Amino acid sequence: MSEELEFNPLPFIKGSFPQTFMGSLPAIRRGPISHTSFVMLPDGDHLALEVTTPKNWKKTDSSVLMIHGLCGSHKSACLVRLAKKLEKLGVRAIRLNLRGCGSGLGKARKVYHAGQSDDVFEALKFILAETPESEITLLGFSLGGNITLKLAAELSIANLKLLKKAIAINPPVDLYSSIKLLSTPKNRVYEKYFVKLLREDINNRCQTFPDLNKVEFPKNLHFQDFDRLYTVPQYGFKDHIDYYKRSSAKYLIPAIEFETNILFSEDDPIIKIQDFENFVMPKNVHLFRTKRGGHIGYIGMPSKSTGFHWIDNIVLDWILD
Repeated sequence: MSEELEFNPLPFIKGSFPQTFMGSLPAIRRGPISHTSFVMLPDGDHLALEVTTPKNWKKTDSSVLMIHGLCGSHKSACLVRLAKKLEKLGVRAIRLNLRGCGSGLGKARKVYHAGQSDDVFEALKFILAETPESEITLLGFSLGGNITLKLAAELSIANLKLLKKAIAINPPVDLYSSIKLLSTPKNRVYEKYFVKLLREDINNRCQTFPDLNKVEFPKNLHFQDFDRLYTVPQYGFKDHIDYYKRSSAKYLIPAIEFETNILFSEDDPIIKIQDFENFVMPKNVHLFRTKRGGHIGYIGMPSKSTGFHWIDNIVLDWILD
């Protein structure tokens, strides 16, 4: 069962599309000062971490490892805002760039995918090797939220107590369900946007690594086409259905054994509320929902208790709780 949270959207942008659009706008202000650390993966690719360490932060103080969504990076607005706010609160903020994203551009031959929790595990081990006493909260948005939940379950199954808490915002926990939802006429605008960025990503990688095999994509490309032609052969899945099933956190969430919070909105164009209703949540996994908010929008009425970006206050409360 989920608990409803009160969210009052800003007038005139109450609908799913304007909320989603406003939430996806790039950050206007400069991001916080950070240094880049590179994590070498077993296959030779690298991940880039943007680390913002507050003044007077000690190695025993807490950290937050953040994962962006599809076609995002450490420059994604929600990550930038939270990194700046966490710095003021004395919490180290580490923004992870999935393969080839952000400051990791040109550092990875392979494209990341929605279930790549093993990459985040390598980053987590890298961080803990340097600061083993820092309690870490793992925070993921959208695709990053699915990866967060998948890793949280895998760590629990392996009895590895490496995280204090996990937080997932609008995670597409059933990838096939979300892919089908994106291909509907009313949501095709989102699919076209993401597919365009994925094409550009592949083109950039082929220019950086000329020996990579080029893939001829159809002009009217859908997500399932992209995954069937590119993701599946890159990572050795049987087919795109096998990829979606093995990468979806939905089937693993019941195994999570530590504190975890999940938030979604009922009008999310990428996620169906039914995706969360077909399994029993452990007592330590808390599911929250709002009536409105779109896909990581949550642009609300500014007040003393909540600001323009309502989601920031919710996430910070959960991190500091």
